Amino acid sequence: MLNIKKILLPVDFPNASLRVIHQAATLAHHFHSELVLLHVVTARSHAAGVPDGPEFVNWDLLAAMLGEAEKSSDQSLRTELQGIPIRCVLVKGDPVKAILETTRIEQASLIMMPSHGFAFNRFLLGSVTAKVLYGTECPVWTSAHVEESQPQPFAIRNVLCAVDLTERSGEVLSWAAKMAAEFGARLTLASVTASAEIWGPGGNYANPRLKQELIDDAAQQLARLQKDPGTKAEVFIGSGDVPKVLNQAAAQTKADLLVTECYPYGGNLRIHGYAIICAVPIPVLSV
Repeated sequence: MLNIKKILLPVDFPNASLRVIHQAATLAHHFHSELVLLHVVTARSHAAGVPDGPEFVNWDLLAAMLGEAEKSSDQSLRTELQGIPIRCVLVKGDPVKAILETTRIEQASLIMMPSHGFAFNRFLLGSVTAKVLYGTECPVWTSAHVEESQPQPFAIRNVLCAVDLTERSGEVLSWAAKMAAEFGARLTLASVTASAEIWGPGGNYANPRLKQELIDDAAQQLARLQKDPGTKAEVFIGSGDVPKVLNQAAAQTKADLLVTECYPYGGNLRIHGYAIICAVPIPVLSV
């Protein structure tokens, strides 16, 4: 059983990502988690209405966010958040340092955040997300890297788990298998091998023998990986460009969630971590 006691949810203001808040509400209800809303105050948020004086301490972030959601015609968020224990934390300073420090102080089980921001802040928030992804041991859930629109009902029916076949792959598979079990979802285990293309005079061509050897080796390792925990996931093996292949795998398996190996060192999945988030149109849980 997964034990997600506390979810840290960094939020922008006034342009909080409603998509990831709805997803956080879904998980918080399911796992009976406490939800900690973190806002790192900036000059931009002051301009949007966050007070900069004695009133700052008593400013109600949750009420302000719900008001903004209702202005955006999202009438369901208030109802979805009912019954969840919620605390709001307001801090000043560098967003990345604030998120990492709050994660440590709160002993969060999971960080949930958008993969990018809005308007001129888009690339800044993307940078924050990437730095948090690589700066913490806490699992990080990022919402789909698509334009924000009216949030759709969120459900986990198909889980795709991508592993690098390292010593930590078993832990990542455990997270994915438990998440799938919690929601009664189908589980697919994926591996992306090195490219089987060979470059030479006149261009490049695929070496079918090399490709088959890579596939066979990955299949054997995936079978061994599943043996000890006794999982019976379907298997997807691709080769070449990691983000592109995982995007194809997500589409083929109709995945609602990608669980991927990201910590602590090296490996194709970690190296391409943020590129994977940008490539697949579904939430990514980086473990």
